[in-house]
Amino acid sequence: MPGSEPLVCPSCATPHPLEDRFCRDCGMPLVYAGSLGVDAPVTDRQEWARKIKPQLAEGELVKVASGRHQAEAELIQGLLLEEGVPSMLKRSAGFDVPDMLAAGPRDVLVPRSGAEVAREVLMQAEMLGVGGPNSSGVDSPSRILLGVLSAFVLVALIAWLGTELLL
Repeated sequence: MPGSEPLVCPSCATPHPLEDRFCRDCGMPLVYAGSLGVDAPVTDRQEWARKIKPQLAEGELVKVASGRHQAEAELIQGLLLEEGVPSMLKRSAGFDVPDMLAAGPRDVLVPRSGAEVAREVLMQAEMLGVGGPNSSGVDSPSRILLGVLSAFVLVALIAWLGTELLL
């Protein structure tokens, strides 16, 4: 019967009384001691969950980066997981290609408490520009305006030179 066995933390193996529900040391949910069989293999999902730091998993989801396609977004997700930051991928707004499921940009979302750590990790990996999450290849309005003005000046200069040479 599982109710008679003591509770232990699956992460640090610290024993706890039956009235506790979470580990005092690491915050993991407690399990019955008998359910931690020595021969029980650790699944990929359990291994993934053990890497997440509970203090970085609080708050609403915020966008910290974008991937050009699913593979790049999953690479970013793996970098964040190695630092204990949980993340989620979401297809970027305005891009829907059901025929090519891995195609198209993806937003990488993390809980608000892990956003700063995620940005630092991505800056160190040179996967995030200095401008933050919006610097994923989309030009700002000021850059577009500067480009249009530069093109206008160039056309005006060519027209002026053309009229000068004809006279």
